[in-house]
Amino acid sequence: MRIGELARRTGVSERSLRYYETQGLLTAERTPGGHRDYPEAAVDRVIRIQELYAAGLHSERIRLLLPCMRDQDGGPSAIATPRLVADLSAERDRIDRLITDLVRSRETLDEVIRAAGDA
Repeated sequence: MRIGELARRTGVSERSLRYYETQGLLTAERTPGGHRDYPEAAVDRVIRIQELYAAGLHSERIRLLLPCMRDQDGGPSAIATPRLVADLSAERDRIDRLITDLVRSRETLDEVIRAAGDA
């Protein structure tokens, strides 16, 4: 499929898709005319990339993790390692710390709002 179709099906801009290519997250064949031609599996790949970005991972970490994640059939990738589990657990722990800090900040803000309302 062409880049416009992949963008439409995933809701990701063409510019982002080109960026994913430069970062080694996504690959495409080229037509004789030089246009990108993505396989059907690129849809799932782009969605997975978006999920990892949403989880707070940066492109270098995503590039390292993508080959180790579950295959399309749901089974573990042949190159998945215990290191992947450790890395993902560390990322989850980092996110948990951020959530704890945000909840604490929100509680402090709620106290300030209540105190200001009483004034």
